[in-house]
Amino acid sequence: MQARTGGERALGLARGAFSWGVLVFLMAPILVIVPLSFNAEPYFTFTEGMLRLDPEAWSLRWYREIAGSEAWRGALANSLAIGVAATAIATLLGTLAALGLSSPQMPGRRLAMGFLVSPLVTPVIIAAAGMFFFYSRIGLGQTHLGLILAHAALGTPFVVVTVTATLSGYNRTLNRAAASLGAGPLRTFARVQFPLIAPGVISGALFAFATSFDEVVVVLFLGGVEQNTIPRQMWAGIREEISPAILAVATFLIAFAAALLLVVGWLRGRGK
Repeated sequence: MQARTGGERALGLARGAFSWGVLVFLMAPILVIVPLSFNAEPYFTFTEGMLRLDPEAWSLRWYREIAGSEAWRGALANSLAIGVAATAIATLLGTLAALGLSSPQMPGRRLAMGFLVSPLVTPVIIAAAGMFFFYSRIGLGQTHLGLILAHAALGTPFVVVTVTATLSGYNRTLNRAAASLGAGPLRTFARVQFPLIAPGVISGALFAFATSFDEVVVVLFLGGVEQNTIPRQMWAGIREEISPAILAVATFLIAFAAALLLVVGWLRGRGK
């Protein structure tokens, strides 16, 4: 292997420094939220006591406020219920669609794939407006079922993409081998195919859940008072009353996103 010259090493160091600089620039505003959520005062700024690391300037006051607030608890319950139901639908439909799209015998695969992943490139506000007019005609506006179906439509493309990518490396001779031993299609899928593509299915389900849990535009268009979710409650809090309790919720969402990325990375490692 040829040794790197001084110029190549300098270029590599410059690229690394630039990459880390971009990462810090993007992450710094987000990470500032975490210490501010422990502020004992009702301000969106670091107080003098916090800068001096005075223990009295730091508090779990806003976390306790969230835990004791009926509005926040109700929003969390709605987000979890809608997210879990939408994820289940999106995972089922997305996995079935990916299985069909991965078959060489399926006609019009590219057209179908483009149609299924179109929600990824369509502006959310356009999709929300279209759903609003459609739901108004069929009576699904301001209902939990309407939000579940809408979030399932937004999450299904993530499942389709991840499962299709997993199936691209799947050896289909395993299906023929299972069939030669007397296994039917359902048994072959359950005992042979699904265990091998499970990391892709779970990754897609996690992305679908994160999409539903963090979505606010569709909720604003389709949700009513009873369909209040965490993002909508944060939106209302910013508009009506700026409280550091929002920073505590944001810290929770940051931790949730970080945990999600760690799980997806672990699943990718297992898939390889």
